[in-house]
Amino acid sequence: MLKVATWNINGVKARLDALTAWLSEASPDIVCLQEIKSVDEAFPREPIEALGYNLQTHGQKGFNGVAILSKRPLEDVTPRLAGDDSDEQARFLEAVVSTKSGVLRVASAYMPNGNPLGGEKFAYKLAWMERLRLWVDERMELEEPFLLAGDYNIIPEPEDARHPERWTDDALFQPEVRRAWRELLATGLTDAIRSVSDDPGLYTFWDYQAGAWQKNNGIRIDHVLMSPEAADRFAGAGIDKHVRAWEKPSDHVPVWVALDLD
Repeated sequence: MLKVATWNINGVKARLDALTAWLSEASPDIVCLQEIKSVDEAFPREPIEALGYNLQTHGQKGFNGVAILSKRPLEDVTPRLAGDDSDEQARFLEAVVSTKSGVLRVASAYMPNGNPLGGEKFAYKLAWMERLRLWVDERMELEEPFLLAGDYNIIPEPEDARHPERWTDDALFQPEVRRAWRELLATGLTDAIRSVSDDPGLYTFWDYQAGAWQKNNGIRIDHVLMSPEAADRFAGAGIDKHVRAWEKPSDHVPVWVALDLD
């Protein structure tokens, strides 16, 4: 069994104790991190490597940045999302892990927020999502298991927010953004969490402000999407909500899937 998780860590240096505690507790085989907020050279590798993880990062000073941790060697590591050579934001990292059952391709993605509406940031979000869809189309042709994991900054449906009416003017819940999400699913990808439960209240993010955590005013914006070949090996998924209550937490929590791979 292979356990793969994604977590927007919201600053790896600030959350290093929480990260290492969670790695020790949950023992995932592969972890996709987002918003590491660190250049590659300054990433705190040693405590993570001491827990048995190989590590690849695609960092950026002060914001953005993604990483992949793996107990197995990481192969064919590719930073940046294809489709726009002028895009210097560190939001995407792809790698391959070998198993006895074959390869598993994993991508860690930190998708643009898009706020405020009507400006360059919203246009960038939609363009980035289209580039991502084209990447998925190419990967689908390989007919291999792959996971697209990360902070999507997308609330897919009203049940993915405690108070959806409060998000109607936010980029995370716009019709164009939700359409981009559906277009990803239309390629054949499967939402891992919704494969196990249609229940409302399955959130992955609670703002630091206005007592959102205490009131459970959450949203589900961190997702793992599975290719058909990965979905064929799907053995379970979950959200480690309890991590949000830890000291100095990220405002996001880990989401994980289990695949019948060894």
